[in-house]
Amino acid sequence: MGTISKRGLAALAVASVLPLAFGSFSAAFAKDKVKIAFVGPLTGAISPHGIGGRNSAELAGKLMNAEPNTKYEYELVVLDDECKPNVGVQVVTKIASDRSIIAAIPHYCSATAIATVDIFNRFKMPMVVWAAVLPEITYAKKYPEVHRVSGILIGQNRIGAQFMKARGYKKFVSFADSTDYGKSMNKYFTQFTLENGNEILGSFSVPPDQQDLSAELTKIKELNPEVIYFGGLTPLGARLRTQMAKFGINAQLEGNSGIMGDAFVNAAGPELAEGTLTFFDSPPLSKMPGGKMFSDAYKAAGYSEPPEAYGPFAYVATRLVMETIEKVGPDRAKVTADLGDVKDRPSIVGPVTFDDHGQNITPLTTSYVVQDGKWVVWEESEYVSGKRKLKNLP
Repeated sequence: MGTISKRGLAALAVASVLPLAFGSFSAAFAKDKVKIAFVGPLTGAISPHGIGGRNSAELAGKLMNAEPNTKYEYELVVLDDECKPNVGVQVVTKIASDRSIIAAIPHYCSATAIATVDIFNRFKMPMVVWAAVLPEITYAKKYPEVHRVSGILIGQNRIGAQFMKARGYKKFVSFADSTDYGKSMNKYFTQFTLENGNEILGSFSVPPDQQDLSAELTKIKELNPEVIYFGGLTPLGARLRTQMAKFGINAQLEGNSGIMGDAFVNAAGPELAEGTLTFFDSPPLSKMPGGKMFSDAYKAAGYSEPPEAYGPFAYVATRLVMETIEKVGPDRAKVTADLGDVKDRPSIVGPVTFDDHGQNITPLTTSYVVQDGKWVVWEESEYVSGKRKLKNLP
């Protein structure tokens, strides 16, 4: 995103030919540079999601900088939060205290995002979350600086509980990570599962980096659930699925947005991932209003890594921030105020409307199943026709 615009290049070319007579000619034509920051997990187990998000945010900047009529040239400052709250606090404090950075597009991991919201408020830095789905990020406190284009995990769990009841499942076990994210997933899974008249035989919580799940799976095998609900992120989810197979546990695996994306299928393997269900607050990229444009542009940019499930949202968040700066100028207070009035703003994922807490209220939950190594919309899968069957169907 640091490339100069075509107009700027032309100005520099003229200036280099006539350095004495027009020494400041390039300055008259070059656009002012504006810095915005992207924050996500670029190293560690969650890095495929962070890299996909970073590529997508970078793509938004490249496309904006290629537009001839924009007022500014955008530079993306990229920071790695490692999906760790303490690291997130450090890097967000760094960018928020740098007044040359106007706004931020932060966080894939909810546990990291909830740890940094106070910092954005304290430094009056506007931000738009691109992935983290913990409700409290936007709803715990009414911070004007805090916005989010992705959905929240409540809808995923409500739709998931209704879906599983409709399939006839009755006996569940909950397996979630011990972060705020996992706790919230378990909370809403429990609430909606019980509301649908189904039974939870047991609930298990482990740190997200726990490698050996033998103790928990031994107990789960004794409980003999029809379904294991998983509330966590891809690495733990893949370990759970792999170790379920080793223990001979044939329960249906029900996930959520935390395992949505190519990374889960790649980690668990297509054979073990087959039939895994998940509920994600977005239609597939192919059905998004700007899905084809995004896919074509992403491919043309030459990225070797996939955008993953939340890449389009990182693109939308970055584009929204830049469009706002184009409108009101590179001023944190003005950007914050204008983001507060976003209503029916067109984007590649559909219209964006922020409520009074900065939460996008338009994402729609879609049901997915893994079929032949790909996440497929449930209604378009062979599981609907009965050609393939979920595990443990009553």
